[in-house]
Amino acid sequence: MKLPTKVTIKEVGPRDGLQNEPNFIETKEKVDWINRLSKTGLSYIEVSSFVHPKWIPQLADSEEVLKSIKREAGVTYAALVPNIRGLERAFNCHVDEISVFMSASEGHNKSNINKSIDETFPVLKEVVDEAKKADLKVRGYVSTVIACPYDGPVAPEQVLKVVDRLAEMGVYEISLGDTIGVGVPTQVESLLETLLKHFPPQLFAMHFHDTRGTALANVVKSLEMGITTFDSSTGGLGGCPYAKGASGNVATEDLNYLLTAMNIETGVNPEALIDSAFFIEEKIGKKLISKQLEIARNERSANVDNARTV
Repeated sequence: MKLPTKVTIKEVGPRDGLQNEPNFIETKEKVDWINRLSKTGLSYIEVSSFVHPKWIPQLADSEEVLKSIKREAGVTYAALVPNIRGLERAFNCHVDEISVFMSASEGHNKSNINKSIDETFPVLKEVVDEAKKADLKVRGYVSTVIACPYDGPVAPEQVLKVVDRLAEMGVYEISLGDTIGVGVPTQVESLLETLLKHFPPQLFAMHFHDTRGTALANVVKSLEMGITTFDSSTGGLGGCPYAKGASGNVATEDLNYLLTAMNIETGVNPEALIDSAFFIEEKIGKKLISKQLEIARNERSANVDNARTV
């Protein structure tokens, strides 16, 4: 098995994770969490979204969060931007990078953005052009690259059409999302085989949700095919408000364990990552279900029990 020696983990929990929570997390608690994540060795944190608060009320405080966090050297602080109005708000917060987003399937794109795929391209191009004029790097998200909750299976050729247009706009990286978490390694292989005939692997990041428990298997397949950037969310937080049944992202701590156990460098401190996961678990008021967090929870419980018997 040919594997890379180093991988970049992009933490999307503060945006992709919290946007799907039923309750609003207080701004101070978001800031505290992001500051903790900044100390883990992560080099990239997607802090929030400039989608209108009417649609994502959980992230209505995006500007205050971005203005309040303590920025660490070497960490990129990014935000999701849907349109030119969102970009103007992002400019006011001095984001390091922005992400634009759309879907590979018509059904999800219309549900998520309220536009067809063809109608979405000019909206994103305007954002990309203006961001680049301001020397901001732009990342692109493509959702539903394996299957759509409305349209069913999505052909790799359809994903390629969307990727082509985003690449033409000049995004530096395209994150490919298995939004509803149904993909398996053979599907990932088929998708990447199609895309890598036209683009280098460095253009792509993979964004796996873990609805069916296949996210890490899909990561391994992606590694074999030369992908070296992966999105993840602390504690496995996440989901998509416009994709019924989608569960959380692959957990950052589980992804980090897999990679480091395979002797792939990530630069991320696992203990600090676990501590940050416990922190946000307490704030959202529900048990997070990553494997590494469950192990750490059991170990801490055992240590408490042992202390009581001494």
